[in-house]
Amino acid sequence: MASTLKPYLTCVRTTLNAALCLRNFPSQTVERHNKPEVEVRGSKELLLNPLTICRTDKEKCLIEPSVNSVRISIQIKQADELEEVLCHKFTRFLMQRADQFIIMRRKATKGYSISFLVTHAHLEKMWKDKLIDFVIQFMEDIDKEISAMKLAVNSRAR
Repeated sequence: MASTLKPYLTCVRTTLNAALCLRNFPSQTVERHNKPEVEVRGSKELLLNPLTICRTDKEKCLIEPSVNSVRISIQIKQADELEEVLCHKFTRFLMQRADQFIIMRRKATKGYSISFLVTHAHLEKMWKDKLIDFVIQFMEDIDKEISAMKLAVNSRAR
């Protein structure tokens, strides 16, 4: 892991560890419904303050916690036009297969490359530490993948 990436990922890890203290919270308006409050935005008292963790202007992570869910949105580094195209195609490819990732959203939050939604039901089925490790590993690997694709495109162009 790069020395500049480590403090950023450590900050994201500790913030996620604090934000993923979720509980079962049924809907206050509809009986027998249990929807993620961060998506529904039914009442302000159920939403916590959103946190933005920035490594640079072009690389950041938004963590939006609520009483029963957390939405994690990631803006992937896009230094030039080629990286923008590669990032868009790669994240689109991943979001089309969101069912296999369980916590990935099909559509990213506006202004971000990719988003995850963790509900209390996910934490009942999976370990919190493993979910956090997955998100951190994903953030590390997606940068590596896009850099490798950029190198491959540049080597083919020669």
